[in-house]
Amino acid sequence: MATGTNIKTYFDGAWHDADIPVMRAGDHGAWQGTTCFDGARYVDGMAPDLLAHCDRVVRSAKALSLNPGKTGQQIFDIVWEGLGRYPKDVAVYVRPNFFGIDGGQYGIIPATTEAGFFICLEEVPMAAPDAASRLATTRFHRPVLNTAVLDAKAGCLYPNNARMLMEARDKGYDNALVTDAMGNVAETATANIFMVRDGEAFTPIPNGTFLNGITRQRHIANLRADGVTVTEAVLTFQDFREADEVFMTGNLNKVTPVLEFDGTHYQHGPVTKRARDLYWDWAASAA
Repeated sequence: MATGTNIKTYFDGAWHDADIPVMRAGDHGAWQGTTCFDGARYVDGMAPDLLAHCDRVVRSAKALSLNPGKTGQQIFDIVWEGLGRYPKDVAVYVRPNFFGIDGGQYGIIPATTEAGFFICLEEVPMAAPDAASRLATTRFHRPVLNTAVLDAKAGCLYPNNARMLMEARDKGYDNALVTDAMGNVAETATANIFMVRDGEAFTPIPNGTFLNGITRQRHIANLRADGVTVTEAVLTFQDFREADEVFMTGNLNKVTPVLEFDGTHYQHGPVTKRARDLYWDWAASAA
């Protein structure tokens, strides 16, 4: 089921004004889970960091041993062609995807033939600036690189995220703050995470257990350019319990304030609000 509405799909070299079938029962992606995607946003005629997202889906395909057959620039150009089918005042979620078609050795290794490719565009409104989240702990954690393909934004990783979210929901929360296998905070079940203490922003240092998000990197650069100290560090649950502010960052909503973590409450504070303002100021200047 789709996330949004008014879906437009690019497949087999053409745009279709519908949510069309793109994968067959015998495709490697359907059987062995060799699927990857990326997400970008189109808002008010802007598509911030779109090329970076297109480049990353190509890298993800290669990490899954797929032959992507397209460059990030080619995907970028196709996406913009599709976005021309929407009004400028519509918020669109942009999702380019690769999937395995043919199998190689034992049917497990993907063949070297070109992977399947499609783009899904769908209207998904941006969340309101004050739309917040509440986080719980979870018994599930992020895997490590020698047990999962963590250098790809791969569909096969998301059932683990789903059970984190379900556990948080069952506890009465919206999302989960997740650790790596060593017990250090990595991210939430859906996004990267920041905390603020005494005016300084902190975020988990990338250690290969979670994606170093494109939007995450943009916020770090924006905040530092604005004079905010941002430190990438090893962080624990206790660090978050002692924070003044916590916010999530990701492509879908850019900045989401966190008002509670497992009984610890936070303000929707000035650094969180500043991160949002800086992001959209940067996006407008880069458009």
